[in-house]
Amino acid sequence: MVQLYNLHPFGSQRVVPCKQEPAHFCCGQDVLFVASTAASCRVEVFAVREQGRCEALGSFATLGPVLRMAHSSAGDYLVTIEEKSKATFLRAYMNWRCMSAGSSRVCVRMVGHKMEESYSETLKEQMSVVEMPLSDPPLCISCCPVNGDLLVGCKNKLVMFCLKYLVINQNLTVLDFERSLILHIDNLIPAEVAFCARHIAITTELDVLILKLDLVQRSAGRTEQCAQGVSAPEKAVDGGSPSTHTLQLELDEFIICQKPVELLGEESKLCEIPITLESTELPTEDTKRFQVQYLLFRRFAPDQSPFGFCEETKLHSLQLLPVYQTAYEETENKRKLLSLFCFFSLPHIGYLYSIGKLVELISTYQYSEKSEQAVLTPQFLHVITSQNLQCFTVRCSAAAARDEDPYIDTTVKACPPVTLDVCTLRMQLFIGPRAICHFKNHIILLTKADTEDITERRKPARRMLSRKADSIKSKTNSESEPGWNLYIINTVSTIQLYREMVDYSRTYENVKTESCIHLLSEAHLLVRAAIMDPHFLKSDEKEDLLRAFRESCAFLGDCYSRFDTKDYHLALPYYRMSGLSMTEVLKRLVSEGDEIQTYERGFIFYLTHSLNEDSNEELSKESGNKVLQIFYLADPVQLPHILCSPCMRNVCPLTAVKYLQKVEKTMPSVVLTLTKAFLALKMGDLTMYEHEMDSYKETTLACGFIGQPRLLQQRKEGIVMPTEFAVHLKEMQPGLLVAAAVALHENSKMELEEADTFFKMLCSSSENPNPQLLVDFWEALLVVSSQEEILQELLLRVTSQYVWRISKKQLPETKPLKTTEDLINSCSHFGLIFPWVTSIMSMGCSSDKDYHEDISRLQSLLCSQSINIASALPVLEPLTEADDVGLTIRVLCNTRLGKYEEAIDQLLKRCPDAAVFYAQHELKGDNQALWWNKLLPELCKRTRLTGNDCPVLISSLKAETLSVVAMELELRDFLSLLPEDGTAAFFLPHLLHCSQRKLLT
Repeated sequence: MVQLYNLHPFGSQRVVPCKQEPAHFCCGQDVLFVASTAASCRVEVFAVREQGRCEALGSFATLGPVLRMAHSSAGDYLVTIEEKSKATFLRAYMNWRCMSAGSSRVCVRMVGHKMEESYSETLKEQMSVVEMPLSDPPLCISCCPVNGDLLVGCKNKLVMFCLKYLVINQNLTVLDFERSLILHIDNLIPAEVAFCARHIAITTELDVLILKLDLVQRSAGRTEQCAQGVSAPEKAVDGGSPSTHTLQLELDEFIICQKPVELLGEESKLCEIPITLESTELPTEDTKRFQVQYLLFRRFAPDQSPFGFCEETKLHSLQLLPVYQTAYEETENKRKLLSLFCFFSLPHIGYLYSIGKLVELISTYQYSEKSEQAVLTPQFLHVITSQNLQCFTVRCSAAAARDEDPYIDTTVKACPPVTLDVCTLRMQLFIGPRAICHFKNHIILLTKADTEDITERRKPARRMLSRKADSIKSKTNSESEPGWNLYIINTVSTIQLYREMVDYSRTYENVKTESCIHLLSEAHLLVRAAIMDPHFLKSDEKEDLLRAFRESCAFLGDCYSRFDTKDYHLALPYYRMSGLSMTEVLKRLVSEGDEIQTYERGFIFYLTHSLNEDSNEELSKESGNKVLQIFYLADPVQLPHILCSPCMRNVCPLTAVKYLQKVEKTMPSVVLTLTKAFLALKMGDLTMYEHEMDSYKETTLACGFIGQPRLLQQRKEGIVMPTEFAVHLKEMQPGLLVAAAVALHENSKMELEEADTFFKMLCSSSENPNPQLLVDFWEALLVVSSQEEILQELLLRVTSQYVWRISKKQLPETKPLKTTEDLINSCSHFGLIFPWVTSIMSMGCSSDKDYHEDISRLQSLLCSQSINIASALPVLEPLTEADDVGLTIRVLCNTRLGKYEEAIDQLLKRCPDAAVFYAQHELKGDNQALWWNKLLPELCKRTRLTGNDCPVLISSLKAETLSVVAMELELRDFLSLLPEDGTAAFFLPHLLHCSQRKLLT
């Protein structure tokens, strides 16, 4: 792997025309602030234009020499730590832009000072300095880039000031601060702090602590002022506090170093740094209450050498870097914080952590020599050493992309990994770099040349304990002859550097595969980071960046297709992200006329997946034939499957058959045979078709379609279309077609709704809303399906179809594949038709003879226990008023619902002959009492009313009903049921039978 790509991220450089030697500097939204050394106590302000051109805006005096300074983009204020008379002061400079208009008026006020109307009106035209008194001297400061809040580090505590927007009137809004929170941290003197979105990072000389302030829900009206303590565990972690005896030894003759420690997430609570929160806001109902969450603690040990400890080993360049969600037009002004990264550095190594959803170390940076300072951007890490400005790649955009979309690493989209090796893009020689900061696409660099000979400085020297004295001597010489310069170095545009990376990657194409992929991945991440920038939508390079993004995806797709790498599968998502069609990819990778070209796994993987999808793209005849040749050489077993792809519609069938015949000699299969039959139909060769279809039994052929469903149906513009094969089977072998569709459904290759669409399109000439072939499919599916939800849906569908055809007097357009008897014998959901139903139907007229099959199927369904009658009642409604059919349907429904009395009434009214048949079949067990409680009284009543004119009633009463009642009841109970006006001779035989049965028992 190449560790140094000698690219050119740095473009032109310009000198900032400072009048005094800079001591500190920082960048604003479009300006550069430069604080001079102790001599003048002023801050010069420069506007930064295109290509790093500087234009002086003015300057303003400070209270004393500036020790620290920072600018907040939110609120556009400058905050400084200044020194005067050995005391330090914290000051914020508001409305400083009025200087460029020539105003020299300055207003100084205390933080939180209530401004009067007349006083505040003058703030429009003058700079306002806000004094922020502290009980302890301020040591370091940081402004939150999201909301402009200010964090101040003091000995053993951190003080947070909230930025406030005070609306004086409709024409004037004034900025102020409110001291809202103090974090008391015992035994900690912060060297640097960083503050972003309630995340706090603190470094001492060798310790790093990262915290998050979580908002706590408060109950309504709770306004008490409170302090919250976070106690550390009593047990010390490795390298914990030494005992008193050890401390005494250290003071006497030993140097005791604590062991290096890294604690992530919940474990970082074990760091033994207790924190107490003290709220200082004026209590209101909206007062925020926080609790501390530990995210990271890391402790380093001093560097060691054979000559002792290096006293200069300490942390520097602490930074929190926010990355925002990719901008979209509708949310351009509502940036959402997506990820947060923390960087800090030792003299020879830097560390980059992601502290978003998961706290983890994502990169370490080894410097070629001792670093002075470093600055992190979303695209690069810039580091200055004693004589170099170095540019390293970073992985922020790769981590942020996965935070934005956790499912990014799929067959649809991809991103280079976070673990991608860090590399150096450039090591630019400078004389005496001392300080650096970053601003948009500019780097501000302070250099200060020493008087010592440059060649001498390059000689290797032993790191002795006396280096500190040498450093002091060098510093003295430097101050006497400064030789300083402040540069604005213009970093080249993303597109320009991207082009250079792509051009440079070509030098590794045939030599170092991994280096080529690595450099193209760097180019991709460079463009991805630019697209995630909040200013992307307003960028002049927007279209160029999007084009470069797609192009970089295409280049990466080429790499994973051409090279034999373990991540060959990434060819597919990168080509998809590139927007290239399959034809375009083939042109990029397939050499014309090269018969001996070899194809790597990545290319085959891409082609296989692309051809197996339902795409609207159709390859030309030449491209299709080339694809056949590629697969025959690289993966012949896939040939039957790719020939069924919609993309291969234009392929020459004869050529395809020749390739299949070659494959069949070594790898025969049912799918291959079906594919050959499919191609035979395309060619109109029915002899070949029949030969292929006769190679296997029909059941084997039906299962063969599971291996390749697209032999029967294909999608075109999202619509399922039957193939020529399906059309032919519909005419010649409908049973095989239905069996194949059932096999596809049962193997999750075809949904129920898809089958409906398929058969309806196949039988588009049918006048029925549901063609008979679809009904055949439903009936066949009832035989094999075991899912209760599917079964009830199918039962309702076939019931509805039978009812529709019976009520509309509509015959099926084709002969059903199975008779009612076949269904009863093969499917448990079709029951034997009850004798009383047959009795009713035998007495009916002959008008329904033509629909006997549908009537029988419907009655058979209702005679089984499968269908949910309550759900089926609305479907059966059209038949309830029909003659004999309607009677059987009503009686069957009442019986299934347990309404036997209603069923008996309906039979006695409409078909008395069937009443006894019904009773014999249904009135058993607990329902047998209906013989004497319901049927006997009703028969007697109806016989009495009709006299001898109703022989059917007399026969039913005499032959069956009285016999059953006489057998089941006691003599006394039987007598009580007989009518008082009955003829004794009529009932006497049954009375004698009942009496004799009693005597026998």
